[in-house]
Amino acid sequence: MAAPSSTPPLSAVGSQMVNEALGASPRHLERRHTPDSPADVVAQLVFTAARQLDYLHEQFADAAQYAASNLTRAATGKTTINSLGVLQNSATQIDILAARRADAIKHLKTLIHAYRQVAAADHATPPPARRPAVAPIRPDAAGATPSRATRSR
Repeated sequence: MAAPSSTPPLSAVGSQMVNEALGASPRHLERRHTPDSPADVVAQLVFTAARQLDYLHEQFADAAQYAASNLTRAATGKTTINSLGVLQNSATQIDILAARRADAIKHLKTLIHAYRQVAAADHATPPPARRPAVAPIRPDAAGATPSRATRSR
């Protein structure tokens, strides 16, 4: 059974989460910020976490599909059933991948929240004004003679 065309590819779950939450692909987040700024660093973390989730989900889907194929062949009598079990280590592998995937989703959600906070602060805070290295001369003191400067004390 084919998936609807509006569904993202199975391996793009993390990227899709970022796109839905932030309105941009993980790869494009980095381009929004000054290199090495706090927002840029968090954007890189979001990108890495989304890519990791995409990878874990792809592994999970492959393992589940393999197990489903084995179960289908066993249920239809098209294969002999191993005395050690139909799924053998597949079930444990699927459980581990499912747990890692769930952790990766939580991690990505946390990073998306952190990114929103840092990016909002990055856009809300104007860049600091450049201050001259030497204090400016006060206009009233620029033309003052030593005697006038002494009297103003």
